[in-house]
This record gives sequence, structure tokens and C-alpha cells, in this order.
Amino acid sequence: MFAEVSALLAPLAAAIGYSSYKARQFEQAYPNIGELTDIGGYRMNAVHVPRPEHADLPALVFVHGASGNLLDQMVAFRAALEGRAEMLFVDRPGHGYSERGGPENAIPSGQADAIARLMEKRGIEKAIIVGHSFGGAIAAAFGVRHPDKTAGLLFLAPATHPWPGGIDWYYHVAAAPVVGWLFNHAIVVPLGLSRLERGTLNVFRPNVRPADYIDKTGPSLVLRPRTFHHNATDFKRLLAYVKEQSPLYSRIAAPTVIITGDKDEIVWEHLHSRGLARDIAGSELVIVRGVGHKPDYLATDVAIAAMEKIAGEPRDLQAAARKAEERLAAASREQTPGPVPSLMPGALSDA
Repeated sequence: MFAEVSALLAPLAAAIGYSSYKARQFEQAYPNIGELTDIGGYRMNAVHVPRPEHADLPALVFVHGASGNLLDQMVAFRAALEGRAEMLFVDRPGHGYSERGGPENAIPSGQADAIARLMEKRGIEKAIIVGHSFGGAIAAAFGVRHPDKTAGLLFLAPATHPWPGGIDWYYHVAAAPVVGWLFNHAIVVPLGLSRLERGTLNVFRPNVRPADYIDKTGPSLVLRPRTFHHNATDFKRLLAYVKEQSPLYSRIAAPTVIITGDKDEIVWEHLHSRGLARDIAGSELVIVRGVGHKPDYLATDVAIAAMEKIAGEPRDLQAAARKAEERLAAASREQTPGPVPSLMPGALSDA
């Protein structure tokens, strides 16, 4: 009997040991470049770029999406905005190197409150909140709950409204008690590594993923067992949350711009982005044709023009989108991506 149990447990122990080893490797490859700040019982991690002397934009707070960390938005925007604004690139609670905090941080409203407290700690009174994908739900919650701290809202391919279907099966498993712990500690790392290349290609589809995207943004950090559990829990709670909270978006009065691609197969623009444009009076919807789920990378210039417009500068965002389309069309003639299976962790699907 002992021999049978040992034969059963040995592969499991080996898988857990391998995952622990790889998690340490991920952290060595992508060490924390931010600063941990206690916001009341737990610490949030962020890269804070102080206000430059000749800033021409309000403070900017960047909120990354699912399966990500602060590097994703920092790589997209920091260099282009250096010297123009105070910037805060945030690891959401339980992601990157931020601690999770309490159960309230399993839903966007709790994470929005955490970011508001972090802003206070870092001396930022008011900011444009920039949310990509899942970060869009947090930006919306921020606008509803903290209008005094909201200079404006910029949504990039946001996930903010109810959708038909559900989420990928592995999120249900990863968020479950007991079996979830085993799944996260034994299966997620090898499964995730096998899908990482195809998944990151897919999140840019139909556009070409930057060749150095994985090297610069550390997507493997989400495969760490505890982080993957938090990521799965976020996803499992999101649909019920947006069903309850999306009717509150009409309370948002801050200047708002929504930028999305019409080829987004991760978060459908006709439900989420158009829903926000409908719900937030005075908001502007900018659809960049031919772009998938990453307008932060594919239409960075349009996003920066939107920040300028939110700050009060006259900007024709529709014209900026048309110029971006021309640029992308020219680039696509030089390099056309092949078909990529839909395997990106984080897709809102019928699964």
C-alpha cells in the first residue's frame, strides 16, 4: 500500500518542485523594479515617475489587464511620455509584486479603492486613470467611486460589461479550493509555458506582436501559483460584478475617451466599448480599424492624443485614428502574421 501511495505522490511532488523552481526563475528574470507601499495592512507595488518640471499633462495612473503586470503598460507608454507627466504604473492587488490584501480585492471596486489609497500615499491628488482590458473595469469603478481623484478616464480595449458565455475552464479549476491549489502548484507552470508564445501572439492578433514583447513585459510572472490563483479569482468574479455595477457607469462625469480595435477577439468592442460610450455621457469612442486587443501598443499615438484631449487640448481623435490605420496598413504589407489559435489566458469566451 505504501509503495502504491508513493508511486502516486512522487510525480505530484516532482511537479510541485518544478513549479516552485520555475517561479523563482521567473522572478530572477523579471525582478521587481517598483516600490512597495503600505496602503493599510498590505503593500502595493508601483513604479512612480515624479512630476517633471515642465509637465504639460495631469498625473497619469496606468492599470494593466488580466494575466499582466505593470511592465505591460510601462513598456507601451513610459518612453513616449517621459518628461510630460507624473506617472504611476501599478501592479494590481495580487499581481506582479503587489500583495493581495483582503477579499474585497477580488473585485474591481476593491482594486480601485486600493489604487486610490496608493495615490494618496504617493502624493497624487488627481489623475487620468488609464485602464487596459480588465483594467478598464477598475478604471470605471474608480470613476464611479472616486470622482474627486479622477481628472479623466482613458479606456483601452476595456472589459466593462456583461458578455454571453463565461470564462476559460482553467480559471474555474484554479479558483477552486484544494484542487485549485494542486492545479496551480503542479499544472499551471508547464501548461502555461507551453502556451505562452502562442498566447501572446494571439493577444495582438491580427496585428504583429513586438518581437521583444515577452522579454520586456514578463508575462510568465502570472504563472506563479499564488498569482495565477488571484488572476483566476478576478476572472471568476468579473461577470457577476459587471452585471451589478455597469448600470452605475452613468454616474461618471469625468472627461472620458474609449479606444478600441474592431478586430478584438479577446474583449468584444460591440459589447464593452460601445456600452461605455452609451453609458457615460459626453464620452468619445474611437475605433481603430484593423486593430485587435492591444491599442496601447498598436495605437499608442492615438492614446496619447486622447490624454491630451482629456487634459483640455484640442485634438481630433478620429483623424488620429485614421492616421494610425494608414500606418498599420503600411506595416502589414511588409509583414503579415499567420493564423494563431485562440489560446491567450484571459480571453472572455463562451468556454
